[in-house]
Amino acid sequence: MLKSYRFSLMEGVAFAILSVLIGFVGIASVAVAGTTIKIDGSSTMYPITEAVAEDFQASKKGAIKVTLGVSGTVGGFTKFCRGEIDIANASRPIQKNEMKACNKAGIQYVELPVAFDALTVVVNPKNDWSKTMTVAELKKMWEPAAQGKITKWSQVNRKWPDEPFKLYGPGPASGSFDYFTQAIIGEAKSSRSDFTEFEDHNAVVQHVAADKNALGFVGFSYYAENQEKVRAVAIDNGTGNGVYPSAEAIEDGTYQPLSRPIFIYVNMKAAEKPEVKEFVTFYIKNAPSIVKRVHYFTLPPRAYTADMEFFRTKRLGTVFDGFIPVGLTIDDLLKREARLYEN
Repeated sequence: MLKSYRFSLMEGVAFAILSVLIGFVGIASVAVAGTTIKIDGSSTMYPITEAVAEDFQASKKGAIKVTLGVSGTVGGFTKFCRGEIDIANASRPIQKNEMKACNKAGIQYVELPVAFDALTVVVNPKNDWSKTMTVAELKKMWEPAAQGKITKWSQVNRKWPDEPFKLYGPGPASGSFDYFTQAIIGEAKSSRSDFTEFEDHNAVVQHVAADKNALGFVGFSYYAENQEKVRAVAIDNGTGNGVYPSAEAIEDGTYQPLSRPIFIYVNMKAAEKPEVKEFVTFYIKNAPSIVKRVHYFTLPPRAYTADMEFFRTKRLGTVFDGFIPVGLTIDDLLKREARLYEN
């Protein structure tokens, strides 16, 4: 009887210890589950932020989770200005309506340029006629007035085949769509609507790769990863010379008007959380190597030094006043970013 009691007592003690340990594990699990950084937005920016997030989570050994959505720049800013996410990926600067939404919700933010992109016009490798296209030709294909009227290559250029073309690209929720239409048509979101839209740039690549008469536009990273499937078109911006997207053409400012800065926007209230502050610091510090790894174009070292200072000192707002700049070079960007401003 005494032996039985001692066994039961030992079981009770063990159970109590086990319960305490489970309790601690439960608390730790809740803490880990609650330590989440939420990011959404641009599909153009996705490869960079995905790579940063993977490296950061690996360095933290799973103690901090980063969730990454791809609802497009417009969708990202919508969530950001509602306070639903900590960081917005953006392939264009924040616009006036989005600035108003953030201000109304009391969302303050810092704007951090992290790379340059070369929006790339892509065609099927079997297309041997449109190796170079002028901005005027692209406009003739994509402008609203072209809908139902300009449907064949020969209508764009008499030397091209008398065959119907098909257009693919990111849709109106995308910052790439906003920038492309601003640069090519002259007004953001001004486009024929009878093209096939995909938020995922990979889907654009796949459809162009499957059709000899297809044409689309994607972020440079998506082209660089699929050069065996699609061909880049050289862009003639009126000089008479076609320029292909490349690091050199971005650095010397000759790939125009489809080169552009791309950004992250950080909610400064969220940045008070240690994990967000640590992640953004990690992002800026590692951006130069990661941007290259995923086939975008790095900014000069002084740009990332400035980003770190902007984040540290909470330099709020945007230097773009709610507009989408076209023809911006890296030097132009750095001059803008150096300008003092208030939100």
